[in-house]
Amino acid sequence: MRAYLDIETTYEGDISVVGIHRPGRPLIQLVGGEITDVNLEKVMEGIDVLVTFNGSRFDLPVIRKTAGIDLTDLARHRDLLTVCRRRGIKGGLKRIEVLFGIPRLSEMIDGAMAPYLWQRYQEMGDEEALEELLAYNREDVVNLEILEMALDALEPLE
Repeated sequence: MRAYLDIETTYEGDISVVGIHRPGRPLIQLVGGEITDVNLEKVMEGIDVLVTFNGSRFDLPVIRKTAGIDLTDLARHRDLLTVCRRRGIKGGLKRIEVLFGIPRLSEMIDGAMAPYLWQRYQEMGDEEALEELLAYNREDVVNLEILEMALDALEPLE
């Protein structure tokens, strides 16, 4: 099974949310204290390919450091940022989504806003901030599947 992963982090560099989209199955979002090596290992059961965007440099090392688990020991990893760069496509995920016409509801939220939303939730109990953060993360992981299909539909590189 293929899965799409994205994390959100706090200002301190801890993980606030791990989102995992498995096509045809319910979305999984581990939040705060739910993000443990045991829970991540359970979530990874049956996944043989894990797809990220810049996961080689960000998501997977942060998970390894904070949760103490190397997800590449459990599944092959495909980093769509690397695929984009090989094809000469530059920019971050949001810019590349625009290039491919992939819509986004949470246009006003970006990676820099995610720690702020988590902080509002943690310090003020702002449930709306948490819902915004989870919606943003949900779009990230679901859009990874759409982006992967768009990239795979391009002419093969020679």
